[in-house]
Amino acid sequence: MEERYEALKELGQGNFGVARLVRDKKTKELFAVKYIERRKIDENVQREIINHRSLRHPNIVRFKEVRR
Repeated sequence: MEERYEALKELGQGNFGVARLVRDKKTKELFAVKYIERRKIDENVQREIINHRSLRHPNIVRFKEVRR
């Protein structure tokens, strides 16, 4: 992840991990990245990923990818 994105600042923390603002080093595009602790990934988190991928609304952050 670090080779592709430059971490700019922490946006917040939750029960599963931390969200950070990052910049794509090639395109300079900004993203929010949610880092989830592996030991906390369960079916609820997997369900959130599946549901978020299908959301399309101007007021909802677009889901881009999952990396392991």
